[in-house]
Amino acid sequence: MKDARDPSPAAWRSPDLEIRVGISSCLLGRSVRYDGGHQQDAYITGTLARHFTWVPVCPEIELGLGVPREPIRLVGDSAAPRLMATQSGTDLTEAMDTYARARVGALGAAGLSGYILKRASPSCGMERVKVYPKTGGVPSRIGRGLFARRLMEAYPLLPVEEEGRLSDLRLRDNFITRVFAYRRLGALADGGARPGDIVSFHTAHKFLLLAHSPADYARLGRLLGNLKSLPRREWLARYGEGFMRALTVSATPRNHVNVLQHISGFVKRRLTTGEKRELGALIADFAEGLVPLVAPLTLIRHYVVKFEVDYLADQLYLSPYPKELMLRSHL
Repeated sequence: MKDARDPSPAAWRSPDLEIRVGISSCLLGRSVRYDGGHQQDAYITGTLARHFTWVPVCPEIELGLGVPREPIRLVGDSAAPRLMATQSGTDLTEAMDTYARARVGALGAAGLSGYILKRASPSCGMERVKVYPKTGGVPSRIGRGLFARRLMEAYPLLPVEEEGRLSDLRLRDNFITRVFAYRRLGALADGGARPGDIVSFHTAHKFLLLAHSPADYARLGRLLGNLKSLPRREWLARYGEGFMRALTVSATPRNHVNVLQHISGFVKRRLTTGEKRELGALIADFAEGLVPLVAPLTLIRHYVVKFEVDYLADQLYLSPYPKELMLRSHL
């Protein structure tokens, strides 16, 4: 393995990076909803709270609407809906938009690596929020909360998800993978991003990128070949956009199989016939949906340590986030 006399690792490799994630306050159990209640999410306040530092936001409270308060909803054109109080008919659109622009701007200094929004909220809903016709009738589910809209417009690369969608294990894995990757990317930029650090960063994410989007990985490789063609800040912005766009693509079982087979090629020469057969069978079983992704990964990680394969030990694909999250036990 790596010599103990090697210099300290680059900042982006640190396991102690603080992960700051914005979140709708009600999901933490804060009684900020219109009826004085909350929507505490056990996964968020339990498992994720051990790894994330929450930055809570409640647009409606911060706008000064109080608790309890009159319910609000989106009304009119889904592309540009109005935010209306349901009983008094008060139009809160301009007030919320002014607040949202300022609050979203201030969040830029918070160093966020992700954001979890409240599902179906007229202020915080990410998608499928009810938009009511002006004349009454059945609402359509094609809206986005006004605060969520401003947040996602201002930070298009920031990993954003709703708590309801996190119950889908593949979406949960993708979101958390992106949150940790976004934080590493930020640490790379903050650390000065010397050419050697950039190459190491890209190399360490090779198989993770291939699992999500081989085409984007190829494009990033070509960009890496032109590292000196642009001012460093501009180059990093282009790379960061391509990097996060790649990870937004869901990693398919087929791509996982291709990556597993590629990785296994680094250790197969060291394996006995029986060990090769066992590893190949586990990958095949994963491809058939008979075992979770963690099964072949665990065996590969065992061989990486046993045979001291430094190149693979450095790959974030094998450990994209803390093992305690155990997401790959369900994929």
